[in-house]
Amino acid sequence: MHSRILLKGTAAAVAARRIRNILGSVTAKEGWKYSAREVKLLNTASGDTVKIGDISYQLKTPRNPEFVPVNHMPESMPQIVAQHLRWIMQKDLLGQDVFLIGPPGPLRRSIAMQYLELTKREVEYVALSRDTTETDLKQRREIRSGTAFFIDQCAVRAATEGRILVLEGLEKAERNVLPVLNNLLENREMQLEDGRFLMSAQRYDKLLQEHTKEELDMWKIVRVSEDFRVIALGLPVPRYKGNPLDPPLRSRFQARDIYYLPFKDQLDLLYNTGQNVPAERVSQLLSCATTLCSQESTTLGLPDFPVDNLPPAVKVLDLFPMLSAQQLIQRLYPYEVMLNKEGRSAVEGVLSRFELLDGNRQPSPRAVVQVEPAHDAHPRQAAVTLSIADKNITFQVPAGLRPPRPPNSSPTFISTPTHARLLAEMMQSHLVKDMCLIGAKGYGKSVIAREFAEMLGYSIEPIMLYQDMTARDLLQQRYTLPNGDTAWRASPLVTAAQEGKLVVLDGIHRVNLGTLAVLSRLLHDRELALYDGTRLLRWDRYQNMKEQLQLTDSELQNRSIFPIHPSFRVIALAEPPVSGSSSQQWLGPELLTMFFFHTIKPLTKAEEAAVIHGMTPNVPTEAVEQLLHLTHSLRKTIDPTAQSLASSLSTRQLLRICRRLSQYPEENVAHAVNKACLSRFLPSLARSSLHKNLADCSIQEQAGPAAEPKQDHTCIVRDGVLTIGKVSAPVYNPDEKMKVPDVLFYENAQHMAVMEDMLKDFLLGEHLLLVGNQGVGKNKIVDRFLHLLNRPREYLQLHRDTTVQTLTLQPSVRDGIIVYEDSPLVKAVKMGHILVIDEADKAPTNVTCILKTLVESGEMILADGRRIVSDTLEAAGRPNTIAMHPDFRMLVLANRPGFPFLGNDFFGALGDIFSCHAVDNPKPQAEFAMLKQYGPDVPDAVLQKLVAAFGELRAMADQGTITYPYSTREVVNIVRHLQKFPEEGLANVVRNVFDFDSYNKDTREVLIAALHKHGIPIGAKPTSVHLAKELPMPDCKMSGYWTINQGGNVRRKLLCPTESHRIDIKGPVFLRVQGFPLERHEARAMSFTEEHAHWQIPMNEVNIICDITTAGDLIYVATCNPVTLYSMREKTDTVHCIELYDVFPRTISGVWQPFITVAALGSPLQGQVVLHEEQSNTVLHLDLVTGAVRRLVLSPGKEDEPVRKGSNWWNSKDSQTGYKMCREFAHKNWLLFYKADGNQLDVLDVLEGQVHTISLPINLKSVFLVAEDRWLLIESKTDRKFLLTKPMQMGAEESGVCQLHAISEEGVSTGFGTSSGMEPAAPQDVSREQLPNENLSRALGQKVVSPNRLVCDTSTYANVIVGFPDLLSPNEVYSFKRTSPLTEGRGPDMFFGSSRRTGPAKRVNCVTLVEANQVIRALPPTQVPLAEIYPKDVTPPMTAAYLEVADLNSKKLKYIPVPRASSNSPYTAWISKVSDTDVLLAPLSTGGVVTVDMGGYVRLWETGSDTLQRSLLEWRNMIGSEDGRPVQITIQRDSGLDVSSPKHGKVDPNNAPHVGGNQWAGGTGGRDTAGLGGKGGPYRLDAGHKVYQVSQAEKDAVPDEVKRAAREMGEKAFKERLKEIEMSEYDAATYEHFSKSVRRQVQSLRIILDSLQAKGKERQWLKNQALGELDDAKIIDGLTGEKAIYKRRGELEPELGTPQQKPKRLRLLADVSGSMYRFNGVDGRLERSMEAVCMVMEALESYEHKFKYDIVGHSGDGFDIELVKCDKVPKNNKQRLKVLKTMHAHSQFCMSGDYTLEGTEHAVKELAREEADEHFVIVLSDANLERYGISPDRFARTLTSNPQVHAFAIFIGSLGDQAERLQRTLPAGRSFVAMDTKQIPQILQQIFTSTMLSNA
Repeated sequence: MHSRILLKGTAAAVAARRIRNILGSVTAKEGWKYSAREVKLLNTASGDTVKIGDISYQLKTPRNPEFVPVNHMPESMPQIVAQHLRWIMQKDLLGQDVFLIGPPGPLRRSIAMQYLELTKREVEYVALSRDTTETDLKQRREIRSGTAFFIDQCAVRAATEGRILVLEGLEKAERNVLPVLNNLLENREMQLEDGRFLMSAQRYDKLLQEHTKEELDMWKIVRVSEDFRVIALGLPVPRYKGNPLDPPLRSRFQARDIYYLPFKDQLDLLYNTGQNVPAERVSQLLSCATTLCSQESTTLGLPDFPVDNLPPAVKVLDLFPMLSAQQLIQRLYPYEVMLNKEGRSAVEGVLSRFELLDGNRQPSPRAVVQVEPAHDAHPRQAAVTLSIADKNITFQVPAGLRPPRPPNSSPTFISTPTHARLLAEMMQSHLVKDMCLIGAKGYGKSVIAREFAEMLGYSIEPIMLYQDMTARDLLQQRYTLPNGDTAWRASPLVTAAQEGKLVVLDGIHRVNLGTLAVLSRLLHDRELALYDGTRLLRWDRYQNMKEQLQLTDSELQNRSIFPIHPSFRVIALAEPPVSGSSSQQWLGPELLTMFFFHTIKPLTKAEEAAVIHGMTPNVPTEAVEQLLHLTHSLRKTIDPTAQSLASSLSTRQLLRICRRLSQYPEENVAHAVNKACLSRFLPSLARSSLHKNLADCSIQEQAGPAAEPKQDHTCIVRDGVLTIGKVSAPVYNPDEKMKVPDVLFYENAQHMAVMEDMLKDFLLGEHLLLVGNQGVGKNKIVDRFLHLLNRPREYLQLHRDTTVQTLTLQPSVRDGIIVYEDSPLVKAVKMGHILVIDEADKAPTNVTCILKTLVESGEMILADGRRIVSDTLEAAGRPNTIAMHPDFRMLVLANRPGFPFLGNDFFGALGDIFSCHAVDNPKPQAEFAMLKQYGPDVPDAVLQKLVAAFGELRAMADQGTITYPYSTREVVNIVRHLQKFPEEGLANVVRNVFDFDSYNKDTREVLIAALHKHGIPIGAKPTSVHLAKELPMPDCKMSGYWTINQGGNVRRKLLCPTESHRIDIKGPVFLRVQGFPLERHEARAMSFTEEHAHWQIPMNEVNIICDITTAGDLIYVATCNPVTLYSMREKTDTVHCIELYDVFPRTISGVWQPFITVAALGSPLQGQVVLHEEQSNTVLHLDLVTGAVRRLVLSPGKEDEPVRKGSNWWNSKDSQTGYKMCREFAHKNWLLFYKADGNQLDVLDVLEGQVHTISLPINLKSVFLVAEDRWLLIESKTDRKFLLTKPMQMGAEESGVCQLHAISEEGVSTGFGTSSGMEPAAPQDVSREQLPNENLSRALGQKVVSPNRLVCDTSTYANVIVGFPDLLSPNEVYSFKRTSPLTEGRGPDMFFGSSRRTGPAKRVNCVTLVEANQVIRALPPTQVPLAEIYPKDVTPPMTAAYLEVADLNSKKLKYIPVPRASSNSPYTAWISKVSDTDVLLAPLSTGGVVTVDMGGYVRLWETGSDTLQRSLLEWRNMIGSEDGRPVQITIQRDSGLDVSSPKHGKVDPNNAPHVGGNQWAGGTGGRDTAGLGGKGGPYRLDAGHKVYQVSQAEKDAVPDEVKRAAREMGEKAFKERLKEIEMSEYDAATYEHFSKSVRRQVQSLRIILDSLQAKGKERQWLKNQALGELDDAKIIDGLTGEKAIYKRRGELEPELGTPQQKPKRLRLLADVSGSMYRFNGVDGRLERSMEAVCMVMEALESYEHKFKYDIVGHSGDGFDIELVKCDKVPKNNKQRLKVLKTMHAHSQFCMSGDYTLEGTEHAVKELAREEADEHFVIVLSDANLERYGISPDRFARTLTSNPQVHAFAIFIGSLGDQAERLQRTLPAGRSFVAMDTKQIPQILQQIFTSTMLSNA
């Protein structure tokens, strides 16, 4: 037949010739011309002889014939096998032991067995595994009726009985186990545990000549039979995984390489198997297989092709000749799942070479048409009909004991075309071999296996595999009989083999290969040798033996030989191997030989929809559509983050979501997806990727927190029904009431919402998983939940050392018998309790995964042989079963995956079988409410501060700035402390939480900054009160009268005509209202000052602030370059901003600059403002909620009056008059407009939309609305004052006339006939309300009740006009005179020397606070008496201005310095026009003022003395009463004697100051008496003296010389270090500048790297140790007296042959183009990039083994400018600074141009070539892509061009929203926009933590 093919000259012939030439030299030394060996059996007189070729061997009759292998000889023996047999016979005759070495597969074993069958030798077979110990080889103790006996094991039995010991899998045994056999192999000697000694036959026989046998027996010497031989079977280890041979052991064996059969023999074999298959196809298949086993394919890293599986595959082809060969090869060699991209293309290359790529041309089976029992067959068989290519083929396959079931008849299995095809293919494989299903978790492996079993009538035996499973767990376990004897119990696998079940091995990817190896003989040959000597044989071999030996079944069973049922089959389930990873690449050459592989692909969208609708019929269709759209779009991407998200949306998880949606259709899909993915705890990149995908699939997220509180989350129990929110459930009636938890629980909305959510899932029958940080109340929620439901619970806490045994049973020994105690898990299953598993992430996932079968199929096998089943009927029918109670549920609690918990990823391994709930810290309102219940007496302000500060710390933990996630538990503890000890300060109590961090400098700084920001004064001393110094104010003198002339003289009484018209409204236009987060800082963190909070408005650096106003607690700030309006609340963390750039275009500097005034309207128009622009008299109405802008046209005629050119208001050459707006009564919704030097008033009524114009007979300078109906007008040239009275209702017709009254000012007569004349002065500010009576009385120093107004002008601190404006009699003017009047304008400019100022400023910074009786002005430093405020030797601080507070109550002046702006607009001259100082001022409704400086810094000030005192008291309370007293320990004895007790003390009639002395009341610094600052007195008593504080600080202070010495030591060390690296101090300072700004990020990255490194080094259990802790699994071995029954923790050495951990490879592409240098001045982008580079270099220092990185620059000069090479990374600061300098210099001198794209492409290509664990490219660029004509899509393609390289882009924010548009087009989580360059290091840190370190 062979020659016939060759003559045809086909492609196959050529291939065969080629391969013969390759293999000829490999397989046989003399090539193919080897003389044929033959095997003969000769009968001679001396007994039978076997002759192989020229070598013969005499047979002996075996003593135990049942140990001789049967039925191993093939019908025709290939030549090469005969040669192997001849060689073994040679060695046998020489008495040498042999080692058959070769690739994995059953060939070596079958050759050994054939030899033994030929020579009729008895065999002892041992499959070695990593769990084999010396007791398994030599002797094991068993207890018989109370005594321990030694039972010989295989090696000893073989030696004494003269059998052949076959050891399979030497490379699997742990080191130092096999040397036990060394002496037995070499000298045939061995000392046994029971005192016997094995001796070689020759020596024994010699001794026998001199001694009798009895003597030798007495000496316990035993003869080793001369027929004893060892045949070892092993794999060559460097090529395959395993332990290498021990050299001494290796030297004792003779080796023989047993490679695969030669091509020709193999071909013949296959031709015989597949008679119907075209010969050509067979040879193509074989050629392909041989190529994939060649040396070259190994160097590519491809596992060997399982050649031994070709015969069964050809058998399938024989039945289905039309089957595609490619699909068949996929089953033998699933290259698509197990190889990476290169490997796949290599294999496909080979396939196409041999014309096997016919997957698309050839049909595949479509479905199983029918299954019916076959009648004639004795072993149960079924006839299966498949439809393939339009015809039906029927064939017989093994079947189970139940009747088969026709396909598609199961109610719980929805058939889809994909699964139907899969089942049909499985039927084909089932005909010939065991199968393995590979598929991701949740895609239905178990379901398909179950359906397959039911079709064929199999009963399933599910076996959940776990990582530290031992060979014993798989095959046999020891137990004790009731009388204490030890015995072996067969595992479910073995019983299933005997009963002919279908075993489902779930999780074969988890088990160690060394353990699985024990199954290889079962899977290949269907034979098994067990620990107790039982042997299972293949059905036909068993029947053969029965006939040959003529024994009955029971006789064979007495000799412990059992048949394996012919129907027995194994289906293994596994998750796909991860190519390239060391741990998950489980699919190696050995496993490939054991199974046929079928991969389960995810269903198509339509099929998945069909499944979902089939399983949950009434689910809303739209929701399913959205879900599937999302899932499939995630599955399609190559982005690994999206892939991992897709894995949490498996079919199983989708079905769970849909079950829930069908029950609660009003629920939100996004909520369900977020829950399934646990999006709250995803790394930030994955989270943003998920949100982007949700948005792309138009799945709406829930509305913000504003929408939530409307739902009620109350819980009521009424009439046995519990209702939480909208969900109700009956309350359970338990048997064991004591197990129901009862816990102190304060309800809050968020936890109730979680509980409502849990209840929904609980009612759907789900098991729940709660994931959250520590201390967020997971346990409380669960306990409260069970308490409400009245369910008893069992509690299991897992930890590092939890094993599968401890989860299920606790073995113990009683009276020599092993007794198993049920664990809480088993109890809960029996009783129907709820099992709460806490800290599930602490146990290894390989342990917790046994929960999977329990949750999924409700089955589980316990260590004592019992099993849990869910079906009560089934349980009743079988012994040793526990029925699962229908009420049993599991609630699992785990911390979130990842840093800093670094637990095991429970969610990743088992998340999709639970319904997951993320538990988070409560939201601020909820947390506040809850804390209020814990601390009802703690002041609200304190709670608010705590909630805010902890909220911020949690946000930081989420971003990764700090590592520890502070939780509610910590806050609750603080509050409970404050509740119990209220006098202790908050600042002290929070240290209970933060002292953990007190030694980590960086963390400490971050924490203190955060706490200070929210006003928790940690670290402040009670003495640090820095209030402004008070100066005396001049006395109040009456300075004259104002008389309102009301005479009948018409000249004096002027009537002013008014006219009204409607206003014209243009608009609205809708502008965008943006919200920005505000960093609001409480100012009283370190010391107590008048300032109590401050924050920065996010404004452009060149912008100019031109107005600030307040309404209620709203603050509005307007800027005018460009025009922008900001609004914020006093206590807020967001600022809303609306840009009016389009309404007022910013013009070139010479033309026109807008100047804006803002008026905030009152109810019902709250939140709306009117903007007035002074020159163009533009009036705009803005709604800051909607962003609507309307233009109000006041005078219709003048609307289009052109603005004169060259008239910017700070060009003083032609100081053009502007329009003014009076806004005193804006809160009443009316405003007044006038033009300077004009003669008419426009009154705008906003609500009615009317303008009333009043014409005047005078020209105006300014207008003050002193009351709604009385206005003070100042005439322009003369400063004369007029009072305009108008009727209250403008529209009232009768009195529609306004009257103007002149006011004459008269001085006071001084008594000498002269009068101090009052020059008319223009007031700066007039209060619109009067002083309260008591304030008025205190100001004037006499009791007065009268209307009054405060008037401020430049020559006085304040004037009070009594009687004005309501009383017509002369009004008295009382003044507080200044020594010198204030000058308008600023002092000389700091930089330009001279004052370049002319004309007054636009804003008069003067505010009157009538409640506090204060006048506050903002003055430039030049107008402030600095000499009086600061001592001589103190230089005054640099300030923007001083707030002059004139307090009319205490007659004191204070000057409060306002700190300078951090940045100022370059337009200084322009600013000086706005205000005399760099600040603007407005009153606050809460009694204080708000200032905003030109840099946009808003500060809130408390000025009223009462409020200040109140605040100071609160502040002192927060710091706590550390008043310097020593703490005394007193033990109170009830002795009846009176102790000298604290007392009030004597009162000194003269009130002289007393310091110390235990006598006077009101002293300072003493003890026992009431006073200030002392110790032991009963209370503080202030008699108004300067306090002498015995300060705690003084006692604790370190002496100065010690401090100095420490400082000098530090400096010296620093200088020496600089000298060492030859770095100048200047350079050191430069480097420090960069290093300092990223220190925190570097720190936190290094913490994460360290902890990951530590986690990687975590120790594992080493079993079978002679000392350590008792291993529960070995208790029985301990009873019998074995030694190696302990386990201990140790470093697990990696298995040999596992791929080395390669470092991760990172390339940072830094932009060093010219634009970086050019714009560095604007936003510091080059410096930030340098900081980012510095951060990478510092963070990865000394982790070079984990991360190989290099840094490359790109600019107009090219795209690969080397900055750091990966083999030469900078080691110290000098080298790092050099890199930074290079960057700086390059960007200064390079050509312009942009190579971002090319640089990225190049980096991605180059990195992909390198060997690494993972590859990362990070691109820093300020690319203005659009400008260079690069489309974002192209850039996106570049970023994702290679799935192996994770590329990220960080764009430095450019113009407008361009960067955001870019981000929308680029893939999610791959691109970042750093609008603020400060974010660059943070973004880099995010990328690091969420990708590189996620699996480091």
